[in-house]
Order: sequence, then C-alpha cells, then structure tokens
Amino acid sequence: MAKSECWSQDVTKSSDALELEHGVFSLDDPREIALSLKKSAEESTRRKSDPYRSAMSMLTFYINRAGKQLPAEQKDRLEAAKDELRALFGKARKNP
Repeated sequence: MAKSECWSQDVTKSSDALELEHGVFSLDDPREIALSLKKSAEESTRRKSDPYRSAMSMLTFYINRAGKQLPAEQKDRLEAAKDELRALFGKARKNP
C-alpha cells in the first residue's frame, strides 16, 4: 500500500492532537474506549479545542475512515463509546 493510501492510519497512530492508547478502538468495552479517549484528550498539550471535542472528533474520524470495512459489531461498540464519552463529559446521551 502506498504511503498516500495510509494517511488515515497515520492520523490515528500519530495524531497532532492526541496521544492515543495503542489499540483503543479495538477495546471490547465502550466505556473503556471512552475513558481512554477522555484521558488522552485531557492530558494532551497539543489539542486545539476542548477535551470533549478532541476526543469525540478522533472517535468519529476513526468510524468514518473505516467505513464499510468496519464490522457491524465493532461499529456498534464505537457508537456506544460516543454515548459513554458524552456521559463522561456531562453531555446528554443520544441513546439513554
């Protein structure tokens, strides 16, 4: 695969905004995914927006870039992680 074809993988590995825990998007528990993203966002000194937006943006980016190649079970888990992230930051859940 050419370097230009791997740009989204490079973003998730070496985001300019967040230092992500290795394998965060493949964790089994949506709450653990959210907790990891929250921790990364709060500890980052390079992010350009507030921790909630940075964490949610990275999660949404990953889901969107994986697209149809993302197994339904994993996509459901990542969508649930969005709700967990909202709750951790005191935002309203979409799926209570």
